[in-house]
Amino acid sequence: MQPFTVHKGLVAPMDRANVDTDAIIPKQFLKSIKRSGFGPNLFDEWRYLDKGEPGQDPASRRPNPDFVLNQPRYQGASILLARQNFGCGSSREHAPWALEQFGFRALVAPSYADIFFNNCFKNGLLPITLPEAQVARLFDEVAAFPGYALTIDLQRQVIVKPDGAELPFDVQAFRKYCLLNGFDDIGLTLRHADKIRAFEAERLAKMPWLAQTALG
Repeated sequence: MQPFTVHKGLVAPMDRANVDTDAIIPKQFLKSIKRSGFGPNLFDEWRYLDKGEPGQDPASRRPNPDFVLNQPRYQGASILLARQNFGCGSSREHAPWALEQFGFRALVAPSYADIFFNNCFKNGLLPITLPEAQVARLFDEVAAFPGYALTIDLQRQVIVKPDGAELPFDVQAFRKYCLLNGFDDIGLTLRHADKIRAFEAERLAKMPWLAQTALG
């Protein structure tokens, strides 16, 4: 998982409340057992005018010119600004996968669905919660200033606006530690790889018949 320390990125506004995970990545794209390839179908039913199917070449699709992520001024955005209860609906982990694979590194919203919120941290996305009034002000500023970018400093737990003003945010200490170091659940376990190997070697020395059992 890519560490998150300081990130500066263009902001794209998703001006809808209660965006659910089926909108983020529609159900027909959940058939893959891989953890890659979901970015092209992020917000699929909103990004395209035609119905998409798994494996279809995005270049053959008809983009919706009115959808925010298809507008030229938001191309390359890596911070998504959203309204309340973002990520509600089913608990599919594919939703943060699709957001991350599209290029987003952070989300800013007044609130998130709990399971989606937890899944973001496990997959390298930083979901920041700010008061609704601050989020509304950011929507106004993004609309008013093309190229609007924010700097997110996770170590200091602040968002730095273009004028230098800082918006502090909270993040649970363990989640912050994992993001700063790029640790997902597997990475956390592998910190103890030497101890695990030593334990396995000692166990086999005491019970050598287990080696034969493991080999079948």
